[in-house]
Amino acid sequence: MQDYVGWLIGGVIACGLCLWGNLRELRRRRLLTDTPTSKALGVFIGMSELKGTAEAEQPLTSFLAELPNVIYNWCVEESWSRIVTETYTDKDGKSRTRTRRENGWTTVAQGGDSIPFYLQDDTGVVLVRPEGAKLELTGFFAQTVGRGDPLYYAKAPRTAVPHSDGRRRFIEQGIPLHAPLYVIGPARERTDVVAPEIAANREAEIFLISTRGEDKVQATMGRWAWFWGLLGLLIVCLPLLMMVAGRQYLIPVKLLAWVGLPPLTYALLWGLGWVWMVFNQVVGLRQRVRQGWSLIEVQLQRRHDLIPRLAAGLSGLSAHEKEVQTAVTQLRLQYEATAPGAAGPDFAGLAGTLRVVAERYPAITAQAGFANLQKELVETEQRIALARSYYNDIATYFANRLEIIPDRWVAALVQMKPEPLFRADDFERAPVTVKFA
Repeated sequence: MQDYVGWLIGGVIACGLCLWGNLRELRRRRLLTDTPTSKALGVFIGMSELKGTAEAEQPLTSFLAELPNVIYNWCVEESWSRIVTETYTDKDGKSRTRTRRENGWTTVAQGGDSIPFYLQDDTGVVLVRPEGAKLELTGFFAQTVGRGDPLYYAKAPRTAVPHSDGRRRFIEQGIPLHAPLYVIGPARERTDVVAPEIAANREAEIFLISTRGEDKVQATMGRWAWFWGLLGLLIVCLPLLMMVAGRQYLIPVKLLAWVGLPPLTYALLWGLGWVWMVFNQVVGLRQRVRQGWSLIEVQLQRRHDLIPRLAAGLSGLSAHEKEVQTAVTQLRLQYEATAPGAAGPDFAGLAGTLRVVAERYPAITAQAGFANLQKELVETEQRIALARSYYNDIATYFANRLEIIPDRWVAALVQMKPEPLFRADDFERAPVTVKFA
């Protein structure tokens, strides 16, 4: 009976770990599914997903393959084998001896390095700090050689492990320069410049840097979720399977009536855990939708503050005062007409007018302030467009979750409703007051 209790406790712990592993992989996979891919220029604070290439001004050089990269690690293993003689007692109680061969690989050298790098896409770059991230790397180098090969001692110790077979394998993996990457992790403000960066955060659900792509990452998480779920179910169903196989003598008679209880309990706990996971993720998704809305307001406020500066900078160019004042007045009127918001890229018209002014009066472009403000204006256009796109994407994901069965039943517990998609005419701002000196 005591042995059975011990097995029971071990089974409960094993089932609990399997249940935790299953829900964890499901939660992480849903997070990837519910996170829209951002552009480098549109990375905002919080969980961000990006796709691009790995770039660095001063890349590393890998130890074995000698390839330019941003992250790499390597190891050298040496093969060994030996004959072991052991004494055992047979079924008749007699002592006997036997020999067997043992073999394996021992690591004789290893190393690696990593640097912060930039993830680049068609809009720009964002800094990624890989410390603390889960890395899925690509293979650089894999070769097994004997003592006669120059590589055997060139990049490994000259001393041999006990019982060496005279074979070594050299393995290296990493992220090569310009390699396509999939990154999902928390974004924060950089401390050196006004820009975001992707870096580890203890409170973040996931921080992953992968060379495999989003679809393959999600597929792997799905397989692990199935593995842990089925393993836990197999463990709880083991007593029932033993009964079906006619091995009831392994189970005390008084407990035979309870063999069906563990599977039911496991299913109930899984169901409760799933509801808890879905509810928390839907709530978190709703918060991210609201955060996306606030990001649009931040970018609109940035635009609102930029126009007066632009007008003041242009009006200060005395050499072209009359012509520029006329162009600035037109720019101001166009801004006031479009500031409440119209569908589409309303701010692009302002940039177009500014470009016409620059082409008509080439001397203006020599002014550093004008060139800087022109750059900020164009960048602001892009930021607003990306903020709108991000919000509409994540709001659509949220709306889909509220329609998908069985997620919609969980969301109905607190009467969640979809958030409206962004329309430019939803915003009304006070007109910008522009005063000329």
